[in-house]
Amino acid sequence: MEDSSSRALIATALNRILDICRGTPEGVSNIALGEQMQDVSLTARAQAINILLQKHQLQVFKHGDTLMYKEQSREEAGRLKGLQPEDLLVYQVIQAAKNDGIWTRDMKRETNLQQPQIAKAIKNLEARKLIKAVQCINNKTKKVYMLAELKPSEKITGGAWYSGQEFDAEFVNVLKEQCLQYVLKEGIVTLEHVANFVRKSGLTKEELHTRNFKQIMDMLVLDAEIEEIISTGTGAFTSIPPDTLCFRPSSNRIPETSAFTNVPCGLCPVLHQCTDDGLISPKTCIYFQEWLKF
Repeated sequence: MEDSSSRALIATALNRILDICRGTPEGVSNIALGEQMQDVSLTARAQAINILLQKHQLQVFKHGDTLMYKEQSREEAGRLKGLQPEDLLVYQVIQAAKNDGIWTRDMKRETNLQQPQIAKAIKNLEARKLIKAVQCINNKTKKVYMLAELKPSEKITGGAWYSGQEFDAEFVNVLKEQCLQYVLKEGIVTLEHVANFVRKSGLTKEELHTRNFKQIMDMLVLDAEIEEIISTGTGAFTSIPPDTLCFRPSSNRIPETSAFTNVPCGLCPVLHQCTDDGLISPKTCIYFQEWLKF
């Protein structure tokens, strides 16, 4: 049985550990904790850590190969009340993965638990609605787990260009066409101009970021529909700060109709009947004569 002196030492260690964790909210390593508590016996420190873990006042996790501790909020402690040690260990590994999620093979490596233990912990955590499974866009047979309240990262969902598990080519094409028409109308625009145009147009309810608009504009550049140019702050760029990336219609843009794309003979249904002096002839063909005006 512990005497009052031992209990006092453990109580002091408890408060010291919490104070140190509060001073480093991102987490303190086990080594750093020991260095700051050299005047406290290893036994008292270990007992204090165990008590804090049992009360869910302390979170333990790994950063690389380093064991770390951080204080658990009261709200979080209430949510985790009643979890078994294996459940808590799996929860903390999932929590550390943030919105990128983690799959069971990595959980096994991080926790040193066996697969049946991990499967049971996942089942318990899902039943408590603490975690959720999310399908990976780049591997439809792979599920990762993350905290229930988190929104999956674009690395997992594919981002704005995916609807469910499929690439939404129609949405991308519509957005490209609208952005192109905007550039053709305005002449010179910035990425901010394009973003504001799309957001005000109501084209999509999807939350698009600057990088998403840059991807669309990059596609149009590769299609030779538009070209990049840097603002000089003068002339046509008077309203745009110098050195700002801008976009304008491409000088090499292929027009919708041209002598190369509108040759009538290629689509003529009576081409095989067309002769120099026949009833059907290039001399009397109104479509051929119109084409020659290009």
